[in-house]
Amino acid sequence: MGALSGIKVLELGQLIAGPFCGTLLGYFGAEVVKIEAPAGDPIRAWRTMAGDTSVWWRTLSRNKRLVSLDLRTQAGRDVVTLLAEQADVVIENFRPGRMEAWGLGPDQLSKTNPKLVYCRVSGYGQTGPLRERPGYAAVAEAVGGLRFLTGEPHGPTKRANLSIGDTVAGMHAALGVLLALLHRERGGEAQVVDVSLVESVLTLLEATLVEASIGVVRQPSGGTITGLAPTGGYPCSDGEVVIGANGESVFRRLCAAMGKPELGEDPRFVDNPGRVAHRWELDALIAGWTRSMTVAECVVLLSQAGVPGGAVQDASQILTSPQLQSRNFFPEVHVGGHKMVLPELAPRLSKTPGGTQWAGGDLGEHSAEVLSEWAGMQPQAIADLVSAGVLWPGA
Repeated sequence: MGALSGIKVLELGQLIAGPFCGTLLGYFGAEVVKIEAPAGDPIRAWRTMAGDTSVWWRTLSRNKRLVSLDLRTQAGRDVVTLLAEQADVVIENFRPGRMEAWGLGPDQLSKTNPKLVYCRVSGYGQTGPLRERPGYAAVAEAVGGLRFLTGEPHGPTKRANLSIGDTVAGMHAALGVLLALLHRERGGEAQVVDVSLVESVLTLLEATLVEASIGVVRQPSGGTITGLAPTGGYPCSDGEVVIGANGESVFRRLCAAMGKPELGEDPRFVDNPGRVAHRWELDALIAGWTRSMTVAECVVLLSQAGVPGGAVQDASQILTSPQLQSRNFFPEVHVGGHKMVLPELAPRLSKTPGGTQWAGGDLGEHSAEVLSEWAGMQPQAIADLVSAGVLWPGA
């Protein structure tokens, strides 16, 4: 049994941030019911497809039971109200105000379920002058300062080829839900969890805002990081290795591994401020050493010397990692005749580990069973919703 076994979660909304919160909760044992529009969540058709469904959908909607319901109809909203009466948690990521307009806001649903934890994910949060603006990960990463710090100094910003703003918001939403559930279980009242994509990105920014408050604005630094050296990527004959050797003792071990122990006593490099001031000279020396070998050879030497280092890997290389394979990080599933990997999710729990029970399923796959189990609806009532075009019962 998972750590969250017995917790019922009703997930509303679509795309990434809110649903990723549901993914995390479901992975650790919560019973997650996702309400999906009759047209299907757009993620179903995004990026790499296996058959007629995106593999991203298969991982993002793992362990969820899927109900396809038209929330634009009063009948559809009435069904959500019935389901929410049985839930411990509601997750939604519509634009602020939408749920209230549908009669599904936290104040409205708490009338029939006062113990409901209500998690809201939006671009800018539920209050403030920008609350009604749409929020996407790329915009949140820009407004939240992350995009400014990427790229080369004096060059254009760059984006990681991922929706970081969405993922980190989903993680914060899951944390908020767990805190609210813990408070409730200790006898406290249920509460609203308000998660902003922008504020979630800001949480990643270490001390940059504090620095700015005293007049120091951190700038982009390419493949390095401000104020520490050496740390960054270095070329090998067949790829790139990242080395982190900014501590005093570890830097001396790096110098020994390079066959140049005297660099550890060089006045330019004897401490971190000096190494930062002479970063480009030092990086050139390290790059001259790494270029003389392959990535594998370099990583072995670094490991033997006790210096943190690792290869820059693409996804296909990660799949062959002996370390991750030894930890069973890549369980396989079969969906529609396709074999695929659904990687595990962090963290690992020793007594109540998470796990993937099934991959994200088909549109409306569990509609009838969820309405029967959670809402107590009879077969004829369910059939009437199907006939009215409110409920999609799946294939």
